[in-house]
Amino acid sequence: MRRAADPPRRVEPSPPARTVEVRRSTRRRRTVSAYREGDRTIVLIPARMSQAEEQRWVAVMLDKLAAQESKRMLGDDELTERAERLSGQYLDGRARPATVRWVTNQNTRWGSCTPAEGSIRLSHRLQGMPEYVIDYVLLHELAHLLVPGHGPEFWRLLEPYPRTERARGYLEGVVAADRLPHLPAARRR
Repeated sequence: MRRAADPPRRVEPSPPARTVEVRRSTRRRRTVSAYREGDRTIVLIPARMSQAEEQRWVAVMLDKLAAQESKRMLGDDELTERAERLSGQYLDGRARPATVRWVTNQNTRWGSCTPAEGSIRLSHRLQGMPEYVIDYVLLHELAHLLVPGHGPEFWRLLEPYPRTERARGYLEGVVAADRLPHLPAARRR
């Protein structure tokens, strides 16, 4: 086990993420926190945590920070710019939507696409989620401009995006959490 006096260890997440610095503290007992400092993310954890716990908490805190940062609402113009960037980066610029916008009438799906019109709509429920999740849903809908169904050709288009599985897992977790019974406020801790 490392002591608080040991130099901080650097953990490099998958590009293009920032450098993550984990700082252990003997005074910290239970809490974990994280913040941005320039081009680095600092994660503060108790010194007693195992490597597995550290890795899990680093992932949790990175997702939490990303969600906080994406809470600033992207407008439709920013969504359009993002769609153009994603199409260029992952689909060789072949997917060219006519419109990309947020909608509030999609409560059972994350996004939708009408290839004949070239329109993409993202559910307002995505707002506040990590950017990689929004990018995945946007890229998913862009792929539908090229391939309407969910066959093998469609999924091949999404293979280059490195966080597809993570984003899908995140969205599945959100759906699962919504299905859990909710305790009355007085019984929550």
